[in-house]
Amino acid sequence: MIRPLATYSLTLIEVAKLVNAELVNSSDEVITGVSLGDKEVESGDLFVAIPGANVHGAKFIESARGRGAVAMLTDSAGAEFCTGFPTLIVNDVRIAAAAVSSSLYKNPTRDLSSIGVTGTNGKTTVTMLLHQIFTAAHRDSGLIGTVETRIGSEVLKSSRTTPEAPELQSLTAVMRERHMRHLVMEVSSHAIALNRIKGSHFGMVGFTNLSQDHLDFHGDIESYYQVKAKLFTHEYADRAFINIDSEYGARLAKECSISVTPISHSNPKAEWHFTEIHGVSKGYEIKIRGTGGVLIESKTSLVGAYNLDNLLMAVAIAHESGVDLVELATIIPSLLGAPGRLDSVDIGQNFAALVDYAHSPDAVTNVLKAAREFTSGRIIAVLGCGGDRDSSKRSLMGKALAEGSDVAVFTSDNPRSEKPADILKAMTSGITINSPSTVIEDRARAIEYAVNLAEKTDTVLILGKGHETGQELNGVVTAFDDRLQLARAIEKKK
Repeated sequence: MIRPLATYSLTLIEVAKLVNAELVNSSDEVITGVSLGDKEVESGDLFVAIPGANVHGAKFIESARGRGAVAMLTDSAGAEFCTGFPTLIVNDVRIAAAAVSSSLYKNPTRDLSSIGVTGTNGKTTVTMLLHQIFTAAHRDSGLIGTVETRIGSEVLKSSRTTPEAPELQSLTAVMRERHMRHLVMEVSSHAIALNRIKGSHFGMVGFTNLSQDHLDFHGDIESYYQVKAKLFTHEYADRAFINIDSEYGARLAKECSISVTPISHSNPKAEWHFTEIHGVSKGYEIKIRGTGGVLIESKTSLVGAYNLDNLLMAVAIAHESGVDLVELATIIPSLLGAPGRLDSVDIGQNFAALVDYAHSPDAVTNVLKAAREFTSGRIIAVLGCGGDRDSSKRSLMGKALAEGSDVAVFTSDNPRSEKPADILKAMTSGITINSPSTVIEDRARAIEYAVNLAEKTDTVLILGKGHETGQELNGVVTAFDDRLQLARAIEKKK
């Protein structure tokens, strides 16, 4: 976990008052950092011990103490793991950890022009487009998201879409210390539900869309929506940019308690919308109408209607953040999509080959529609569903694959603790599979099969993993990159 160079501190009495905690075994120690994992502890840290699904974090208190923790923040169950050590006891450890972290670092998200983007699909692309725009406009910016974290030009590995609160606040404090002007970050529904963003505040927040995903965590789509909607309140944000083309976007725009700027692909009543889209070689020529009737004319190499929606969101937020219209028009043609999102693999073959992260029914449908725009031959698509995740979407993803492609190849993704055959059975439930469509459990073999079928003018799509570089089975992660596997299969065919 990256830390600011400046020293920050709070006494345990100050922390106890802040989070209304019971403080035991303390002589008013001073904390200078907050860590959730015992392996991340540095000298002077408050160790946060959260109850886990299998093991309570407080079980690792001795490891944390050995690394220099001066106190522990936990619940009453966690306090039983340690006696004679300064301990703060609260009912909700996550909320308290977020409050302590943001307070310790003096609320860093409020000192940056902070922008949060949420939605089932499009978060990564919108945030990465925004970071590219700000960089091209000579505005130093931070980026936090699924693929990577950036502080200006420095690239850091991302462990999850939205970091846990201690890491998030520390990271943002570093960005402030390095004089970043903007923070652009993905905000996942898990992060909202688990209070990772408590204590954070955004000048602007964006909503891309909402469709079925993560129901293993949220229970049902209404609960999923309600979690997303929490971001669009005065607690977290000042202003909202909402794509109103989906049912849930239109609903959120009406229910939202903060100022709303509506965005739409083609609805002229929306404040930001496209007035013209013309397909050209390798992209589109576009005209965008925005706030106050402003008009931006440009061209983009991004492919697919959903990517145009992502671009529109990024352009609207960038302009409202102060980027000049003329400058935006000149920047747009240079913008690239996020890694693993319709990512082309071209080593001289006579057919198109792309990798995409699509891992929800709606995303699969949209990617296949996008591919149809530039494919005169067949679409040969390979897809798997991850194990230990929302099982209710598997048959829907399978149906989307079968309906949107000419040849559907069902395979494994990250099976995790589940049997690949069981996942594939759920994916193909109710689907009639006629040759050359098929089920091939081994993902590398499935990719080879798709490539060997491909002929001139066809498009091969490998879906589900995108930028990921590993495949997990029974707790073991082995190296597996769809882009490399696809390139190898093409080279082998040659």
